[in-house]
Amino acid sequence: MIVCYNLYIEFLCETEEENGRNCKEFLEMVLQIPIERVEISKEKSIIYHPEYKGVRLDVFAKDEHHTHYDVEMQATRKPAIGKRARYYHSQIDMELLLCGEEYAKLPNSYVIFICDFDPFGKKKYRYTFASQCLEEQELNEQDGVVSIFLSTYGENEKEVPEGMVKFLKFVRADLTESENDFADAYVRKLQESVRHVKESREMEERFMLFQEMLRDERAEGKAEGKAEAVIELLEEFGPVSDEVREKIMTEKNLETLKKWHKLAAKAESMDEFLKAM
Repeated sequence: MIVCYNLYIEFLCETEEENGRNCKEFLEMVLQIPIERVEISKEKSIIYHPEYKGVRLDVFAKDEHHTHYDVEMQATRKPAIGKRARYYHSQIDMELLLCGEEYAKLPNSYVIFICDFDPFGKKKYRYTFASQCLEEQELNEQDGVVSIFLSTYGENEKEVPEGMVKFLKFVRADLTESENDFADAYVRKLQESVRHVKESREMEERFMLFQEMLRDERAEGKAEGKAEAVIELLEEFGPVSDEVREKIMTEKNLETLKKWHKLAAKAESMDEFLKAM
């Protein structure tokens, strides 16, 4: 269902004013701070050198205090998501400070991932990471960098804003469930936007394309998760060779991976698994 919110951000806001208003409402919901106004850019690409990895930011925005926000949609589990956030921060910073300017002028920045999975396995709706001084707590957050990971698989409803929980439940819902009443004004706005997409022939074609892409991503994510589970079992026998690891991680057939998972669970040694593989 994360595709619906992506479509909402990418296609439905007809004016810059509406675009900024919608993003502002989302940021206020997540951060629980008032924001006067937001200017937004969609699908902003940052590439500084062809030999280095560039990034494409899904939604890039700044507020009246020049604080910058990057909102990323993550439908399937990807490796090293924390370091991905770190790299996004670094790329954003490269663009925000001109040559010769003082570092104090570098604005605060937030990188926010909306994840249709639990990125850290602790059943939290929101994971917030900021710099910490281990020796002196009052010195925390001096660099102005914050990374936030929202999870649709959280269970700590009493610890986070009610509106954010309802939004994440909407994100997690399938197309039929997404029509339910979530008793939330922001979610109703999203639902109306999705209906608008489906009523338009051109937009409906895009909507169906995104649905297909999402199914492919989720299938890929399931295969990757099962492959990691196989390797985790095999590591109980000792180090897994690069050759075996590569063979397992590049296998895309979910049924094959399920078979290997059963074999790894029953095998009593690495050799026994490899012979039956």
